[in-house]
Amino acid sequence: LLWSIFWEETNVLGKGAKTVGKCFKFNVVYFHENLKHFCFFLFQITAKAAVIFVTLQYNVTIPATEEQSAETISLYYYGIKDLATIFFYMLVAIIIHAIIQEYVLDKINRKMHFSKTKHSKFNESGQLSAFYLFSCVWGTSILVSENYISDPTSLWRDYPHTLIPFQMKFFYILQLAYWFHAFPELYFQKTKKEDIFRQIVYIGLYLFHIAGAYLLNLTHLGLVLLVLHYFVEFLFHISRLFYFSDEKYQKGFSLWAVLFVLGRLLTLILSVLTFGFGLARAEDQQLNFSTGNFNILAVRISVLASICMTQAFMMWKFINFQLRRWREHSSSQPQSVKKKFVSAKGKTSRKERENGINGTVTSNGADSPRSRKDKSS
Repeated sequence: LLWSIFWEETNVLGKGAKTVGKCFKFNVVYFHENLKHFCFFLFQITAKAAVIFVTLQYNVTIPATEEQSAETISLYYYGIKDLATIFFYMLVAIIIHAIIQEYVLDKINRKMHFSKTKHSKFNESGQLSAFYLFSCVWGTSILVSENYISDPTSLWRDYPHTLIPFQMKFFYILQLAYWFHAFPELYFQKTKKEDIFRQIVYIGLYLFHIAGAYLLNLTHLGLVLLVLHYFVEFLFHISRLFYFSDEKYQKGFSLWAVLFVLGRLLTLILSVLTFGFGLARAEDQQLNFSTGNFNILAVRISVLASICMTQAFMMWKFINFQLRRWREHSSSQPQSVKKKFVSAKGKTSRKERENGINGTVTSNGADSPRSRKDKSS
């Protein structure tokens, strides 16, 4: 369309090289000026829309005071626009997942020549171990910087925790984005039909607890429990990676079994202290959506019951896993003993072989007199 307008104007203004050259120069300059204005206008619209997806929303600037701090502090709360941010970082998680799969895990799979079952489990452990390590280190740095470890009462003190720092909100946004990205990965990784339900339950439990801690303003307790759980899960998946490279490696699983049980106990202790001791003695125990206060008896019992049921479900899966490993180990031992017995029985002495034991010549044949050749006269 632009080229037809330019050609018509050059024909109307006149013929000849000079006239065409002047018209061409005029139209190109005019086109470039309009193109710059259009691009600038489009950039402004795109930048305003991109801010909702890329940056964190709902920030509040608290002015500096002499008692608290000498600098202004920016805190954040949650809202409906967080869904756009979660969606954007979900796409980022899909891209990072593909990069790790293509340039790290697939190269190792080609060298190790795993079977199909080990191939899928190796990919799962490789992806999850990288995510758990990243989340564990980042979550621990937040706990140290906010002094949550040195002061356990911060888990329930000053509830509701509606205003949180930038790092904590960004941590929860990325956690939700990662576990939401796991749903399309079921299709991209071509997960088996019999494993889809197990994966959906696995992902759903993470989303339920992380979103619950984020929406109920229990971010302090949720962060501590996530770091504790991620550390134990990281140890399991890194031990499974070493096991695939060397099946004799079992020390990591033994350490993981001990820490798994301790982690479940510590999770229950912290949850009971927070809901049964800290929040139960708070002065404000009225449901208020405007202030984000959910500290009522029904909510406390529901959250504590969901945590206890999840820990019981994990312990049940853990016990079944340990029993299956024990059966496999016990069933493999008689076979190895039988093989050793057969190999020891198969070894015979030289004297026995000469006498025909376990050989082709029987004892009767060995004791029979040898046939003599007739001497020629």
